Amino acid sequence: MAAKRVSIKSLGIDMHIKNRGIELDVYDGDTHLGDLCVTKTGLVWCKGKTTRDKGLQIRWKKFIKWAEENA
Repeated sequence: MAAKRVSIKSLGIDMHIKNRGIELDVYDGDTHLGDLCVTKTGLVWCKGKTTRDKGLQIRWKKFIKWAEENA
């Protein structure tokens, strides 16, 4: 089975996501809504002050299916 890989392409830089992933702070104006963790295996939504371990996890295939059905 091929290794999973998630990359960020920005300003001509190809940066690979490592095992811990990358965490994005999500705000609505000045209000912190939560954190979105992007990992090799999927996404983790951490609403408010929720820790990653208690966040809502979704695998890439399930997220892609949901996104394509709701496009």
